[in-house]
Amino acid sequence: MIHDYQKNVFTMNKKIVLLLSLVVVLLSCNKAGDNEYIITGTIKGIDNGKTVTLEVQDQVTGQLKPIDTVKIENGKFTFKGSAKEPEMHLVQVETVEGKVPFILENGDIEMVINKDSVSITKVSGTYNNEELTSYKENGMKIQKKMMKFQKDNMAKMTQAQQKNDTVVMNGLRKEYSKFQEEFATQSEEYLNTHPKAFIAALIIEGMFNQMVPDVSKIKKYYTALDKSIKDTKHGKNIKTKLDQLTKPVAAVGATEVGSIAPDFIAPSPTGKSISLKESLGKVTIIDFWASWCAPCRAENPANVAMYNELHAKGLNIIGVSLDKDAAKWKEAIAKDKLTWNQISNLKEFDDPIASTYNIKQIPSTLVLDASGKIVAKDLRGAELKAKVVELLGK
Repeated sequence: MIHDYQKNVFTMNKKIVLLLSLVVVLLSCNKAGDNEYIITGTIKGIDNGKTVTLEVQDQVTGQLKPIDTVKIENGKFTFKGSAKEPEMHLVQVETVEGKVPFILENGDIEMVINKDSVSITKVSGTYNNEELTSYKENGMKIQKKMMKFQKDNMAKMTQAQQKNDTVVMNGLRKEYSKFQEEFATQSEEYLNTHPKAFIAALIIEGMFNQMVPDVSKIKKYYTALDKSIKDTKHGKNIKTKLDQLTKPVAAVGATEVGSIAPDFIAPSPTGKSISLKESLGKVTIIDFWASWCAPCRAENPANVAMYNELHAKGLNIIGVSLDKDAAKWKEAIAKDKLTWNQISNLKEFDDPIASTYNIKQIPSTLVLDASGKIVAKDLRGAELKAKVVELLGK
């Protein structure tokens, strides 16, 4: 009898040890180690064997590229790896419309995906993904109010447009702009309270895409960021752009023939920040002009013809407009068929680029070689084309 009791106790202890071992194994399978991420996803209604792809935006081409692919088993999938720093990524489930954006970072990340509406996917488990979810949810509250306003006033706006009733149209636009202000307020309040959040860097980076970036505001928010965020790729990118926008006026002679042209950056008509560096070709023309400048507009047909003929051979042009009115600037670009890069700070002759290059009158041009060195200034028409052809032939 004692023997049977000891045997039962031994068997029970063995089962307990086995159970504890199994628990340890299960826990270890779902717990990320140091410098490791584990993404655990759940999605119902998708067949076993369907693929799930982890994607990231290529920094050079801007296109999405796959970095890992796994298969769904019993409604679940898992990605494992190591991340050097936080970065936006996307998950694409085979046969499911839409992608799931999230922040890839080390730690345990959990996703619950709705195959019929990926926009309501819940991503949690790490600090930055919890913050991203919270930020998006607050933004959706504003967006829902915006969509309701559009729905409620669509007929009213259509009727006003048909009657050309500018009073009603302007009133509706003014009301609608309040939602944009609400989005801006949400972002600024977030920046004031979340210096350690990765999305704070993304919000600040987006401020450079405004038609006229508020450099002082950007600098204030960047300065308040935690060092861990400043040290990320996006934090460093903010610092680089700030340095470009706030660097002092070039020294005397720095923009003369033989000098390397100082780099600059400013918004395009769509709000995208474009720099001289990324616009360089085998030969590059910096064209200072404005929509209100009649001599500038008179030069444009010849420049368009030259660009259409020689762009494929290596000619690039970047137009720096000394406009103040964005609408007139955009209208002139379209009317004159200027297809090359165009930028402007909309500050006329107070433009910091014009100050750097000591531009006192327009039209004004500089011709750069492939290294970015200034090889000619203020050439026009046939003389300008001859110089470009000469440089392209070297």
